[in-house]
Amino acid sequence: MVIVGIKLTHDGALALIDKGHLIFCYEIEKIKNQYRHQAFNLSRKDIEDILVVHGYTWNSVDQWVIDGWRGTRLGDSCILENTYIPDLKAENFPLANYGHCVTSNDDLQTPRKISLEKNHFSYESYPHVTGHIFGAYCTSPFAERKEDSFILVWDGEMPPQLFYYRHKEGSLLVLGALFHLAGSIYIDLPRQFKPFCDYYEFDMSIPGKVMAGIALGNPEPSIIQHFQNTYTSLLKLEEHTNPTIFVQQITKSFVKASKIYAELQELDTVDMWAAMHSFLEGLLIDGLNRQVSENTDFKRNLCISGGCALNIKWNSTIRNTGLFMEIWVPPFPNDSGNALGTACAAMAFHTGNVNLDWNVYKGPDFHNKNLEDINCSRKPCSLKELAKIIDVTQEPILFLNDCAELGPRALGNRSILASPRQTEMKDRLNTIKAREPFRPIAPICLENYAPNIFSPGNPDPYMLFEHQVFDSWLDKIPAVVHLDQSARLQTVNKTQHPLLFELLTKHYQLTGIPVLCNTSANLKGRGFFPDIKSAIEWGGVRYIWNAGILYSL
Repeated sequence: MVIVGIKLTHDGALALIDKGHLIFCYEIEKIKNQYRHQAFNLSRKDIEDILVVHGYTWNSVDQWVIDGWRGTRLGDSCILENTYIPDLKAENFPLANYGHCVTSNDDLQTPRKISLEKNHFSYESYPHVTGHIFGAYCTSPFAERKEDSFILVWDGEMPPQLFYYRHKEGSLLVLGALFHLAGSIYIDLPRQFKPFCDYYEFDMSIPGKVMAGIALGNPEPSIIQHFQNTYTSLLKLEEHTNPTIFVQQITKSFVKASKIYAELQELDTVDMWAAMHSFLEGLLIDGLNRQVSENTDFKRNLCISGGCALNIKWNSTIRNTGLFMEIWVPPFPNDSGNALGTACAAMAFHTGNVNLDWNVYKGPDFHNKNLEDINCSRKPCSLKELAKIIDVTQEPILFLNDCAELGPRALGNRSILASPRQTEMKDRLNTIKAREPFRPIAPICLENYAPNIFSPGNPDPYMLFEHQVFDSWLDKIPAVVHLDQSARLQTVNKTQHPLLFELLTKHYQLTGIPVLCNTSANLKGRGFFPDIKSAIEWGGVRYIWNAGILYSL
């Protein structure tokens, strides 16, 4: 069965699954240097062209499916005005709802069926939360092993909601919200203070900056206690029969009260960030602990999804509690994975299969056309030679290969790589990327050496957990050590990425260090570079490597 999933709103994407295999997933931001989190804007012809590249046509698609979204009133089914595929000539897209606060009465697995008869276009729509659920579970090792799993989804407009998927029955159990604050609080509260008070309301760059910046602050127990008292009081004061509106009211009131408290106490902003993070982390762990204690016969597997699953500190804290035997976070837990996720929901509904055959390098292919008028030198360059250039010149290089990664992390196909041996490299890379100086640079490391350098140093191919750098390595790789001695590690083995594995191996043989700096190759506020020409025109680094050719500016 050929299934095409579409995510229309922010982080728009197009994904195709054929007979349980992921053929491609194109995030719109990664096509033609578009803006980060770009909504869907492909025409029908654009869609058809992408299908043809992969050997399909519009008519060969058995099932179209579009991710659900919020309605005009919170909780309602949605009707989106069609500004997304104009040449489809549909006035609007009726969709399933968002799934803000799901109850046991909600059917998340049965799609809403829609037919736009005038346009000869029929599709299905599943709730937005369903896309997160199945995008996480269907790509997990638990689905491959036919095991049950808890699934935690915490996205921007919903509280953290816990589910349990029974593989044998193919059924989804709703366990409910762990607490009553929306994921957007990680944006809403920091926006009350500098430097984020001038950012727009839903700026999705804020959480990553706050997660990095909490290393500058101190999670004072008095602030955390104030947060706890405020939250407890609001639970008693706020009343609303609609649980979705209740969560929104609690979140809004909590932010307002916290701002007043911070101003009265003249608190440092970074201390507020750190305390907020610790307070929410405590609620999260308490909620998970409660649910695990109440369901002792459930398999101790956990999938984590939603935008909040990009928080490596929370992921690691959950792992370190020992509540779960194994934890899975997909490399696309935010909405960038929902075209794929909603297609997985359709795959499960129509075929009964919940085990997707996939890999992370299924984004748009890389192009190196139209280079005739580009002023730069080019020559063949082996990976051994490239490793030497990285070490001897201490210059960052763009490392561009094949199809783009899925999700927001650069994992070796759209990366800026550099030597980690000098502290100054971190500042240089942040300057190149126009980022705040406190932002960390991620290490990429040969998998079998990682436990000698990082704790825990276990395989982490998608940069979704936090690791601590051992003291003995702090002076050897200072560019990838964050302020709190942590690192957002990516591990690499020969199967996952042969090219990157070989480059790291050559670098290790040359320097004794199996680690490189790794950050994303993109213009500020844009998706990954789609071609050599755009990377050269950017001119942020001296060297670009692609398919055995070194381009020098």
